[in-house]
Amino acid sequence: MRRSEIFLRPEYAPHRALWKASGLIEEELKRPLIGIANAWNEIVPGHVHLDKVAEAVKAGVRMAGGTPLEFGTIAVCDGIAMGHEGMRYSLPSREVIADTVEIMVEAHRLDAVVMVTNCDKITPGFLLAAARLEVPVILINGGPMMPGSYDHQRIDFKDLMERMNVLIKEGRTEELKKLEESALPGPGSCAGLFTANTMNMLSEAMGMMLPGASTVPATEARRIWYAKWTGMRIVKMIEEGLTPDKILTRKALENAIAVDMALGGSTNSVLHLEALAYELGIDLPLEVFDEISRKVPHIASISPAGKHFVVDLDRAGGIPAILKELGLKGLIHKDALTVTGKTVWENVRNAQVLDREVIRPLDDPYHPFGGLAILKGSLAPRGAVVKASAVDRKLWKFKGVARVFDGEEKAVEAIRSGRIEPGSVIVIRYEGPKGGPGMREMLTATAAVMALGLGESVALVTDGRFSGATRGPAIGHVSPEAAEGGPIALVRDGDEIVIDIENRKLDLLVDEKELEERRKEWKPLKKPLRRGVLRRYAKMALSADKGGALEY
Repeated sequence: MRRSEIFLRPEYAPHRALWKASGLIEEELKRPLIGIANAWNEIVPGHVHLDKVAEAVKAGVRMAGGTPLEFGTIAVCDGIAMGHEGMRYSLPSREVIADTVEIMVEAHRLDAVVMVTNCDKITPGFLLAAARLEVPVILINGGPMMPGSYDHQRIDFKDLMERMNVLIKEGRTEELKKLEESALPGPGSCAGLFTANTMNMLSEAMGMMLPGASTVPATEARRIWYAKWTGMRIVKMIEEGLTPDKILTRKALENAIAVDMALGGSTNSVLHLEALAYELGIDLPLEVFDEISRKVPHIASISPAGKHFVVDLDRAGGIPAILKELGLKGLIHKDALTVTGKTVWENVRNAQVLDREVIRPLDDPYHPFGGLAILKGSLAPRGAVVKASAVDRKLWKFKGVARVFDGEEKAVEAIRSGRIEPGSVIVIRYEGPKGGPGMREMLTATAAVMALGLGESVALVTDGRFSGATRGPAIGHVSPEAAEGGPIALVRDGDEIVIDIENRKLDLLVDEKELEERRKEWKPLKKPLRRGVLRRYAKMALSADKGGALEY
């Protein structure tokens, strides 16, 4: 029996009256009730068009014999929230999004839900919700933004961030205005392989989106087609009893990691996949990411690591083509089930690579290793993450002198004022899940480093995280974080730090006896927090190696 069929019983007349007061008629109540969780708002450029996507989903639901019921959830734009106190709210919003969807679906006994998503924390939040629900779920994203155009070059958000610092320093305000009006031409998730697009592609790789859906540009008619197909498919999934627990398995997570490595996705993907594994009750140590990284070559070099954009990946065959390449070499679990009711391999066996410059063969990759690397050592006993594909090979071994900052703002001010010398390792701490709280992104800091010509002579290490737009030797997610008394809390100006990506090491060259003396003197940095989301998150958040999830 469908969950919503309880409303057809005589004793549920009050419930039917309330449904009818919302405008539904008897015939609609007899059909499966499909929730449409829509993260549309007028703030986030990746979400301003989701009203149209949701309308197409609802059309598909009706065509297949269901009754769509739309409800909203929140969405934060990490770009707008970046570089100020607002960024503390971005990661905590992930759990709030999951909670809102779970509450709406369970309270109203909906038969299934389509989640209309696009940007950084919304897709992971929806995946967490899917992991909790026992009804059919499909995600559909709003699609990537097209790249901008400036000075006869294709550009994206990364280019704006990096060039901005130079233009400001040189007082070229008119040129800056021209750049800001050219970089982001319209709706969609930012055009490169940043966190939003990474997580949408990994959702497809895990089987939670229709094959080919994640890379279709926001402004194309195909985006509406996929939304309609998604609405039609969710009704069939009810008949089949195809629920997330059959799809979101360890095999699905490992497939997502393999695709992540092949693409060189955002380091934030590690955080979100760890949080999803925690929600699913699956043990997923960081070592799994590294094992897969050593086996799966980097075959698609998308901005910020390369010159291509997500639209180019779509034209080259999208995620089905990537999965096909990996499947031919046994690098994915071909038998993992997907929302189509078929296995991954059944979905992609006929996929083709249409542009070998964008998607290279596995025997001629951009790099023979995966795009992300997990580092461990005396500075990060439980691990840290770097986007290795976006680091020049000559910087894979870097030894530098620590410049320590308790918070991003102080570090950015030092970079912009010219107080950071070549050979420095900028250490930004007390920015982890608990210590931030909220684990802010350090894109403002890394963009300033690149723009001021320090990208080949300075590294950055933090217990915070990085935007998917970050490139260069930027090591994030250092665990344990400073607020938990991790070694990063004991670093002092002048200490030597060694980064060795090849050997997956991150070490603080201070002897254990000296560190013990420092630990005796250490007092955690206390930040005043008013009541609310951040205070709750600081109390309940797990460390980055567990995805910054809430412990419960």
